Order: sequence, then structure tokens, then C-alpha cells
Amino acid sequence: MPAARDINDTPAMDPVAGILALILPGAGHWYQGQTKRAILIGAGILGLFFGGTLIGGIDVVDSRQDRLWFLGQVLVGPVALATDYVHQHSFKAPDPITNKPRSPMPGEVRGPDGRWAPGAAGSRPPYSKSLGKMNEIGTLYGTVAGMLNLVVIIDALFPSAGRKKGS
Repeated sequence: MPAARDINDTPAMDPVAGILALILPGAGHWYQGQTKRAILIGAGILGLFFGGTLIGGIDVVDSRQDRLWFLGQVLVGPVALATDYVHQHSFKAPDPITNKPRSPMPGEVRGPDGRWAPGAAGSRPPYSKSLGKMNEIGTLYGTVAGMLNLVVIIDALFPSAGRKKGS
């Protein structure tokens, strides 16, 4: 039988676990030996983030047009940054007038120069931004996932003395 741990045996702060929790949800708890908890945290937070992306499309993670929401989503870690990178570089193209990347408007297609250009009559854009409630719900899911991961980061950063390893 292992010896009872005194509350003073627990470190006041575990920066490695906090950084790992920021890099991948649940990784900080995995590092602390709380395997089951780490799996549940990772599945819950990543499931919520990717669920929002499936509901609203990749456009719900947008560091340029939805900066305030993105600040919450980025707390999910590199997963959010990678999703935003793919969105900015694969699904947007420069506006022909302002030269700033943007989503296509109805009736636009990518021109030969890679910019948005008017398409033939009845043509559809390569993708369209989700509208209304679907975009709002997807954005909210991604941001809530980031906020939950902030709680997880704090929990990993300041471990509790009463937790058992492996739980």
C-alpha cells in the first residue's frame, strides 16, 4: 500500500504540464500520470472543437474576420492554428480590388490568376461560407472548447494533492 501523500508533497506549480496542456488538450494530465482523465479531456475538448467545425464549416475558425472569437479558439492549441492556416491559405483568395484574402461571394470563382472573379451565369463558388445559426453555433462550439481548455491548462498547471495517479 502506497504511503499517504501529504498536501505539502504536491508541487505548487507544474509548468511542463501546463505547457503540454496548451499544446494538446489532455497532454498535461497524461504527463502527470492521470491517463483516464487525459483521454476524457482530450476527447471532450477536441470533439467539441471539431464538432463546431463540422456544424459550421472550416470558416468558423477565422483569425482575420472573427478575431475576437479566434482568441478563444486558439486556446485549443496548435489544432486551432493549423485549422486557421488551412482556412486562410486553401479556402480564401485575394480580392481583385483590395488584394486582401476573403471568402468567395455568390457567383464568383477562382480566376486564372488565383483571385476571385465573376463566374459564368449560374456558376457556384468553390465553397460558400456557412450562414446564420450554423456559423454561430460552430463558432461558439470552437470558442467554448478553447475556454474549457483554459480551465484544463490551469488544472494541469496547479495540480491538486488529492488526485490519484492513473485516474
